[in-house]
Amino acid sequence: MLTRFLFIFALLFATPIHAAQTILVFGDSLSAGYGLPQNTGWVSLLEQKLKLNKLNYKVVNTSISGETTTGGLYRIEKTLALHKPKIAIIELGANDGLRGLSLQATKNNLEGILRACKQQKADILIIGMRLPPNYGRAYAEKFHNIFLEVAQHSKSSLVPFLLDGFADHRELFQSDGLHPTVEAQQLILNNVWRKLQPMLAE
Repeated sequence: MLTRFLFIFALLFATPIHAAQTILVFGDSLSAGYGLPQNTGWVSLLEQKLKLNKLNYKVVNTSISGETTTGGLYRIEKTLALHKPKIAIIELGANDGLRGLSLQATKNNLEGILRACKQQKADILIIGMRLPPNYGRAYAEKFHNIFLEVAQHSKSSLVPFLLDGFADHRELFQSDGLHPTVEAQQLILNNVWRKLQPMLAE
């Protein structure tokens, strides 16, 4: 009896326990939940969806309101070293565009962020953005193309536009006209999930 007990005990402790892998969300106010009640942003909804689907991932949200690609490049290496993500969701660039910063600088910064992610062997999901039409068609198109170009060059997955499907629905934005409301967060998650889900399956 004692031998049998010890055998079962050994089997239990020999069974490997797989720690949850980390999904890092590295973005700006659109991912930080600016102007939203706590735990209602799309990143919180992502955490809930992963749990509901019993997927062994944890989400770490290091997004900062007002962040630019310059700030992101400055802090990416320390962030990666700290959290060691399996997947890095990069949602930066909107504030660069809104401030009319150099498109080449934005592209260079994003490429630097992606290089750091690859060095840490993180799978990358880039989140694309568009600018309001009042910024001029030529500038807006060049800005949007940055995300496609860096995704292709780095062979990363891409969500072409975070706000796809509702960007022209004024009622789904807060009074500033820039930040989506609570009601829009599920729509954002849907856009992200379409590209993220295949990465989880891998």
